[in-house]
Amino acid sequence: MEMLHYDFMQRAFCAGGIVALIASVLGVYLMLRRQALMADTLSHVSLAGVAVGSILHMNPSVTGFLVAMLGGIAIEVVRRSYRAYSEMSIAIIMTGGLSTAVVLMSMNQSLNKGFSAYLFGSVVAVSGEQLWMMLGVSLITGIYFILLRRPLYQITFDEETAITSGLPVKWISMSFSVLTGMIVAVAMPVVGVLLVSALIILPAALAIRIASSFAAAVVIAMMIGVSGVFSGLAVSYKLNTPPGGTIALVLLLILLTGLMFKKALMKYRKARGKKQEEPVKESVIQVESLSFRSVNK
Repeated sequence: MEMLHYDFMQRAFCAGGIVALIASVLGVYLMLRRQALMADTLSHVSLAGVAVGSILHMNPSVTGFLVAMLGGIAIEVVRRSYRAYSEMSIAIIMTGGLSTAVVLMSMNQSLNKGFSAYLFGSVVAVSGEQLWMMLGVSLITGIYFILLRRPLYQITFDEETAITSGLPVKWISMSFSVLTGMIVAVAMPVVGVLLVSALIILPAALAIRIASSFAAAVVIAMMIGVSGVFSGLAVSYKLNTPPGGTIALVLLLILLTGLMFKKALMKYRKARGKKQEEPVKESVIQVESLSFRSVNK
């Protein structure tokens, strides 16, 4: 554990662990809401905020954070304008954020050198200010998901039923989008703009496939996220590779290994003549969705 003797590695593990926990929980909700690309979109919007901060000589982390929150609001507004084509909001906001970032970067060539840390992540260079920001967002995220767990659960599985139940769906969805922007903004120093969706989506992708319930999916996603980040940091330190890319590759490897193990287990059970439930419930989340709808009818 030689690497933990260094202050910058201690901050890296703290930052990575904090972000992995909140990003993994967010990923489960995003996947079930079919908004997996939202994280990638807001990371590009946040990059535009970083560029604005650099040009105006303001703290880039703060401006990126604020612009990502505004981007979350914009996505929700556009999504409600195109209800039949809700995925259009992702494409529209992503185009606007990325094009703005490119134009602003071209206005000041000196910005290009410093942007590599935001593009690919530099968790070992996380500052004390960024760490406190991550802690603040994690506290807000924890309170948010605890207080709104049931309404979010209802909206995730059946938004129409939630509306008829009298829930303020519009405001809850708006707050969820803002929270997504906050989490994406604080995750950028860990894996960078180009890989932030990997940290959010990959743990959730495996958790949803192997979990026995919605709550289990959240817990498993958190465990996978933290394990992937810590393992990626350790491998990055040993091999002297970029932390962001290494973390993303480790998470991808965990996902592929988990899916292959599940497939092998299904074949083993089938070979032994046991009844297989998996073809009936492709995902336990779908079963929960059906039960939720039947209860509320």
